[in-house]
Amino acid sequence: MKQIKRPKTISLDELKAKLLNNPGTLKAYQDLQPKYQLACQMMDARIAKKMSQKDLAKRAGTGQAVIFRLEGMNARPSFSLVQKIATALKTNLTFTFTAN
Repeated sequence: MKQIKRPKTISLDELKAKLLNNPGTLKAYQDLQPKYQLACQMMDARIAKKMSQKDLAKRAGTGQAVIFRLEGMNARPSFSLVQKIATALKTNLTFTFTAN
């Protein structure tokens, strides 16, 4: 019987380190960090408060599609919108920008 050669498996941390060795990938990863931080904090706070995207949108005075895009990292929110969302969630939202 012929032996099937399986590809070598690597951990997620090893894959991440390997991918981030590429300068273009590293820059894209760094550029996405503020959006990722904001999206995670928003979702965590919203879910902890058992709110739907529609509930949060109503409290923040915006549309559900806006919340959907923010959580999906497909938007560039203004600081005033982020402040409205933080107020609606009754929480602090923080994110860090780094110089590349």
